[in-house]
Amino acid sequence: MEESVSLLGQIRHQFGGKAQDVRSYSPLPLAYLGDAVYDLIIRSVLVGQANRPVNELNQRAEAYVNAKAQSRLMERILDCLTEEEAAVYRRGRNAHPRSAARNASWKDYREATGLEALIGYLYLTERVSRILELVKAGIEKSGEKEIPWTQNTAP
Repeated sequence: MEESVSLLGQIRHQFGGKAQDVRSYSPLPLAYLGDAVYDLIIRSVLVGQANRPVNELNQRAEAYVNAKAQSRLMERILDCLTEEEAAVYRRGRNAHPRSAARNASWKDYREATGLEALIGYLYLTERVSRILELVKAGIEKSGEKEIPWTQNTAP
């Protein structure tokens, strides 16, 4: 029986990376990584729901992977966060990115950056089940049980 090793553990093993104190990371690199992890979660859910053309998958993913949708998701899960998670979120939200928000308000962009930083932090601390729990809670608190195909608006 193959031993279960996290994706991050496998990446570190194959490419020689090492574990570092994640608390010392700047929030923007955490958000950079968290953005990719969140995108992977949403894409995985969508592909798992149906074998559809890529353009349909992309359109559906875009409804969830954007600053406004991520900001709303963050607002719904804020009361679910531990003190540690809330502190990471605030650091990400209060970071000063060099790029401007595209197609989003500055508030939504900052809150989405906070969510992404939190996801990046949880990923690097190998708490993927917590990430999934928070994303699922955010979707369910929108009134949905899953990411719907028929709805054109994000949660």
